[in-house]
Amino acid sequence: MHTGNSFPMGDIQMGGIPESHSRVQEGPGLIRDAVQEGPGLIRDAEPGRGPNRKIFAGKRKTHWALVIFSVLSLIVSQAVATLLNRYYFDDGGNSRWISTLVQSVGCPILFIPLVFYQGKQASKITPLTPKLVLIYVGLGLLLAGDNLLYSWGISYMPVSTYSLLCSSQLAFNAVFAFILNKQKITPYILNSLVLLTLGAILLAVHSDGDRPKGVNTAKYIVGFICTVAASAIYGLLLPLMQLVFNRVMKKETFAVVLEMQIFTSIVATVVCIVGLFVSGEFRDMKKEAENFTTGKVAYYMTLIWSAIGWQVCSVGGVGLIFLVSSLFSNVISTLALPIVPILSVALFHDRMEALKIISMLLSIWGFVSYIYGCCYAS
Repeated sequence: MHTGNSFPMGDIQMGGIPESHSRVQEGPGLIRDAVQEGPGLIRDAEPGRGPNRKIFAGKRKTHWALVIFSVLSLIVSQAVATLLNRYYFDDGGNSRWISTLVQSVGCPILFIPLVFYQGKQASKITPLTPKLVLIYVGLGLLLAGDNLLYSWGISYMPVSTYSLLCSSQLAFNAVFAFILNKQKITPYILNSLVLLTLGAILLAVHSDGDRPKGVNTAKYIVGFICTVAASAIYGLLLPLMQLVFNRVMKKETFAVVLEMQIFTSIVATVVCIVGLFVSGEFRDMKKEAENFTTGKVAYYMTLIWSAIGWQVCSVGGVGLIFLVSSLFSNVISTLALPIVPILSVALFHDRMEALKIISMLLSIWGFVSYIYGCCYAS
């Protein structure tokens, strides 16, 4: 599902952070990537006897402790941010621009790990050449449009259906990665594309009675199209970022991945602020807060924690790219997809009828097939 961020997630799909947004080509194996992309926690110590053996074991423990922390940060924050986004619309929120803004406005938080890492490594921010500025602006505009489409999608769809549709990011990412990054399409990945497509078709067919209150058939169709379109754009965004890493920056370090996430998010935030004022929706914020079902405090806390959640998601995704690989980061991000529908049943009383359950199982099957295909290709 959409992570609200664009950390590059590898030549692969989904990303699909960021992400960062989080991405490298899927050729290398996960363990090899961990050594090549990681912070040197394992690379700096070779196994041996005596003190060296203890140092190696200690750094391995630290490495995997950070991996586990990043995994939990990504899964939990992505699920929480998505649910809060739906909660905003359910309890009286109606601004798509505000919903879009919270997905990127928290990006200054990422300066903390960036400054810490650069200070530790005595490195500097990549010089902002005119070419790089244009790339950041282009990717930022794409990210803003992607987030806006996601906001329209989730405003008109049950969060369970929305999150399942987001799994189509894997399919789009595989196609665009094949075109832009020469990503291999194995029979297992092809199988996952078929399964994910079938799952989306089932959700399209199963629309009657599966809508939030006040959403008619026309709005549901708009939400469906927007979510699929957003997934397609996100699937394109990740290989594009990988292309920038490989051909423009010619490196993918923790700092560079963070810089990509920060500057593209800043552009997306500026676009959202302009859209908020041009549309006039900023005038409705006070009224929205006053009419919010659970109160004004709950309104602002929903927006604040949603913004924080998306950025914690970004930090987790970026951390996994650095500690393990962009592929692994993308995989973990997708892993949250089956979690959200289950939580939505308990929190929003979404209906989990037979076709939706089948769609979820097809998505999980497609997810597993995709991961196996990536490992097989490596």
